[in-house]
Amino acid sequence: MDIAERYIRLAHAIDVHSEGFVDGYGGPPEWADRTRREPAELQVQAGALLSDVQNVADAARREFLRVQVSAMHTMTRLIGGEAIPYGQEVRGLYDIDPVLTDLNGLDAALDALEAAVPGSGPLSERIEKLRQKVIVPREDLLRLAQPILAELRRRTQTRFGLPEGEDFSISLVSDKPWGGYNWPLGNLKSRIDLNTDLPVPLTGLPDLLAHEGYPGHHTEHATKEARLVREKGWLEHGIQLMNAPECAVSEGIATNALDAVMGRNEVRDWLGGELAALAGLNGADVLGFLDVTVAQKGLKGTSGTAALMLHGEGRPEAEVLEFLRRYALATPERARQTLRFIGQPQFRAYIFTYSVGSDLVQGWMKKHGPEGFGRLLHEPLTPGQLAAD
Repeated sequence: MDIAERYIRLAHAIDVHSEGFVDGYGGPPEWADRTRREPAELQVQAGALLSDVQNVADAARREFLRVQVSAMHTMTRLIGGEAIPYGQEVRGLYDIDPVLTDLNGLDAALDALEAAVPGSGPLSERIEKLRQKVIVPREDLLRLAQPILAELRRRTQTRFGLPEGEDFSISLVSDKPWGGYNWPLGNLKSRIDLNTDLPVPLTGLPDLLAHEGYPGHHTEHATKEARLVREKGWLEHGIQLMNAPECAVSEGIATNALDAVMGRNEVRDWLGGELAALAGLNGADVLGFLDVTVAQKGLKGTSGTAALMLHGEGRPEAEVLEFLRRYALATPERARQTLRFIGQPQFRAYIFTYSVGSDLVQGWMKKHGPEGFGRLLHEPLTPGQLAAD
């Protein structure tokens, strides 16, 4: 049996035990075999596949498959009931190390925000008051998404190219643990869902749409399908796995997607001018809240630290919620949404793909420039390769 077929069949067998492990699949339907097999049997198969991957001739393909199958082996241990320490779980699944944010740094960032945000009263309430001025009504989200996506697509096509025939649909959903999601459908297509459980500020909309669409998840999946599956015949790239190292690179691409096609000043002018006018919002309010969100980047990593507290240290949920309210400046609703996300089995370790993956891709882009971002869209690079570069 071909190595790609074994890889895809094993992924679907794991998904039977851990629904959502397969995030998207567009390959041969007969390989999506969901016959239930015991975790011990799957662990043996993963071990054998990991050994046979060493015989793959192409070095880039071999290394990608090695780290992916290693993560699948870790998954067979988890679904078999093995208790793996949380840090080892993160490393085993994503080829990255979990990072605990320094509280002194967070305290310093909070002090800087205290001085930067106008008004009096609790900082989180002052920030929420500013956020409420720039919320996009639910009924306007798709209307505003269209011109944003059109501009992002134009820039992505110019800088990196897009495969002919790529496309996606976009819709609004609710009662989800995430803010936005890209579902790969195969055949260069995907579906983007925007969650409206929490209000969406205009300042976050370009980043959200770049993250999920152009030049983020949709662009990466469609480009790799065109280049790696159709041109090279590497059919393992016709499936996307949720708990595997490819996600650290993919989230790193997505969290840096807007920066890859627009300068910070361009984004600022766009939000405070054309987009504020389209949304019927005051441009000064939009820019004021944008400055706050930029300042809040000093608090990045709080969700991962909350996950370490919850899963690595066994802290009670009430303590984790209080941490999120203080250091993520989250309202009770937003803190509970974050706790819901990091509490999900498939996302409990995934949370580090955002912060660590973002840092890895930022470092790669600083060294390799726009061409480097283009390589990430086209090549099967791993987190370990980005870290070692």
